Formats: sequence, structure tokens, C-alpha cells
Amino acid sequence: MLDLTSMVSGPVAAMMLADQGAEVVKVEPTIGEQMRHIGPTVNKVTAAFFSCNRGKQSIAVDLKSEDGKNILFDLVKSADVLIQNFRPGAMERMGFGEPVLRELNQKLIYVSINGFGEEGPYAQKRVYDPVIQALSCATDIQADRITGRPQMFRIIIADKVTAITAAQAISTALFARERSGQGQHIRLSMLDAMLSLFWPEAMAGLTYADHEFDVRKYQGAMDLIFETQDRFITAGAISDTEWQGMCRALNREDLIDHPNFSTAQGRFSHNSERKEITAEEIKKWPSEEILARFDQEGVPCAPIIDRSELLDHEQVIANGSVDHLYFEDFGEVRQARHAARFDKTPASVSRPAPRLGEHGREVLEAIGYDQAAIDALISAGTVLD
Repeated sequence: MLDLTSMVSGPVAAMMLADQGAEVVKVEPTIGEQMRHIGPTVNKVTAAFFSCNRGKQSIAVDLKSEDGKNILFDLVKSADVLIQNFRPGAMERMGFGEPVLRELNQKLIYVSINGFGEEGPYAQKRVYDPVIQALSCATDIQADRITGRPQMFRIIIADKVTAITAAQAISTALFARERSGQGQHIRLSMLDAMLSLFWPEAMAGLTYADHEFDVRKYQGAMDLIFETQDRFITAGAISDTEWQGMCRALNREDLIDHPNFSTAQGRFSHNSERKEITAEEIKKWPSEEILARFDQEGVPCAPIIDRSELLDHEQVIANGSVDHLYFEDFGEVRQARHAARFDKTPASVSRPAPRLGEHGREVLEAIGYDQAAIDALISAGTVLD
């Protein structure tokens, strides 16, 4: 797999596939991609770059030079996948458009990630995650329920959703190629990935064209943060059984048959009133006691933890959710364990994120370049050593 991407959306997609066994070669400009230059480094690698690019090899190539172009052409000939996230038209201007590379490798899966799509008024705009959050209605979904002020997710959610979508699409294209023998071009925009993520419930009001409604008045049902005597917790009751259990746990059996709350539809329609009552009742209890009572009644619940508590949480430990890895020159490195557990082909971190151009010689040797040719490319500054 050839990874020509930068920042997060493409790199994380390729990193996920590297964990699952793909051989990924990151092809970078000789100055390195932008994520290499954001934040403090260990062994010349930033933490964010490490987490987005673990398991890859790196070759740094001047793709504006003729020799550099030929290196990419040679890499493409034996590649299964090429993934890029330049703005629409950039790869064509560089001489690496899909039709050109298809001539070199008919079975290539060519993946193009962009911000807004390949056509339309936004197609050539520069893009970062907050811009997609604004345009995909993420900021409306996250808006303060009292003031109405739009708010953003405090993570780069659009990039990561796009990465997961891309990795899944690449896997599907590779499977289809096994059946048909044909490569194909996958086009994917961050905007479309986010809309797809949000649609089932956040865009429910737009689903039936002849029966639109404003879903915002119902979305408070998802803000399930409650204050106890000593900390914040979350608890939710959707089914009748869960609601009845919550009422018993709170010693409020009188609410079970309340006309506004006795059915799931009623609780949904009167979610603000229900939440206010529930919040007042939960506030009367110590967190451990009320969580234990909820557990006994089968009510979904958990303490709301902060990042300083994560590594010590009993469920995180039981799952082995965080890998503690050791790499020479990096020391111990913590990474979230790959979420999908394969019983025959387990995913794992095969190597740390690469330093810029760390594997240039190795990559060139693998595609048939001899030492004299490699030395000449390095001397000319076409490839970093």
C-alpha cells in the first residue's frame, strides 16, 4: 500500500490497515508531511504523527523531479493500493492521475480523499476538521441546549470518521478485486463521511421528505450527564424495563406509570421534563451507591471519568484496551489496541512510526534499484537517506 496522504484522514486509514497486516510505504516530500512538525518530538517523531503512522515505512522523495516521478511509477507497478488526499486535480497536475497510474497497474485500488467532493463551489477550498464540522451540522448537533450557541467536537472527528470509512472501503475494493480481478477508483469526501455518520438519528427529521420535523427539540435526550453528591455519572433508560428499573433505583416508583413516561414514545416526547426530574433525584445520592442500585436494576450506567483515570479503569484494564509497547529510541509507547480482534489474523503494531525517509534505501532495493542508483538519487537530493 502506497500512502501519499498527510495529516489524519488518510494516514489513519493506512495505519489501521498496517495494523491488520498491510505493508504500507509512506511516500513523503523531502521536508516531511505537516504532522511531523506539530508538537514536541521523541526520536524526531511527534506523538500525533506516531499514532497516525505506526507500522509504516517511510521514503522521502522529490516528486517534482523526473527521477522522483519515476520512483513513484516504479512503486505503483507492484502496489495493491494507492491512497492520496490532495485537493481535487492536484494529482493530475503532478502527473499521477488515476488514468496514468492505471496504465501501469490495472489492478490498482486508487483512493482519493478530499474535503468537500470533486465538484462544486467548495471543491478547491482548503480544509481542516472544524470546517467540515461546520458544514456537516456537527456544530448544530453539539449546540448548547440552553443558549443555542453552536459548539464543536473537541476532537478531529471528521478526519477520523473519514479514515474509518476509507479503510472499510479499501477492504471492500480488495475483496471485490479478488472476485473480479479488477482494480477501481474510490472517491471519498470528509463531508459525505460525516453526513453518513450523523444521518440515522441526528438527521431523522430530514429522512421522510413529506414529514419533516425539527429533531433538535428531542436531542436533549442524549445529554445524559447527571450530578451526584460527589461526581458526574451517566445513566439511561430507553426500554420500559430500564425505565421501571431506574424508578425503583431512585425510590420513585410513582413515575413508572406517569402518563408522560409510561411508554418509550412518551419518554422521548417529554425528554426535557423527564431529564429534569431524573437529575434532581440522582443528585441526592453518592455516586457509588446509585451506580450500584442502577446496576442491580439493569439500568445502563457508568461514572464519567477523565483522561487521568482512563489507564486505571477496571474495564479498560480487563479489555487490554491500551497496548503498552516498547521500541528502541522511543521507550514505552502507549497506543489504543486495535478495536477489532481477529482470532486467526490478529492485528498488531509491527513497527513504530518512521522517521522521515528512514526506509528509503530499503524501499528502493525492494523494487529493484541497485546501490549505485540509490546513492546517485540520494546525492542528487531526490531521495533522503
